Amino acid sequence: MSGGPAGGGAASPAGRGSRAPGAAAGRGSRGARAKPPRAAQLPYLLVLAVTIGALAWIWQGGVQHAKEGTLALAGAMFIGALARLVLPKPRAGMLASRRRLVDVVCLAALAVGLLVAGLVLPIPS
Repeated sequence: MSGGPAGGGAASPAGRGSRAPGAAAGRGSRGARAKPPRAAQLPYLLVLAVTIGALAWIWQGGVQHAKEGTLALAGAMFIGALARLVLPKPRAGMLASRRRLVDVVCLAALAVGLLVAGLVLPIPS
């Protein structure tokens, strides 16, 4: 009765408390991962800069610049979709959040929606 699961015996090798020898828990396991190069964030930073610029353009210009700002936002999303499509995952940086196809489809759909919205906005007189 001393070796069974209900008998309070030793945990089995495949049980909850088992770890591979040398496997670190917590902070120690982070150091083993290789950091992506800083240049991998350049596509993301480019998309972010164009997006912030377009939003600032809309904010400052109001209704008069809404059409141009919306088209610039669509352009930023198209740049992001294209960058995610052509760059490998380590080079795409934070643009790579899901599988490549999902990222490209989401960014392209957002870009098409913004493009349509920008094209149908009337020019204020």
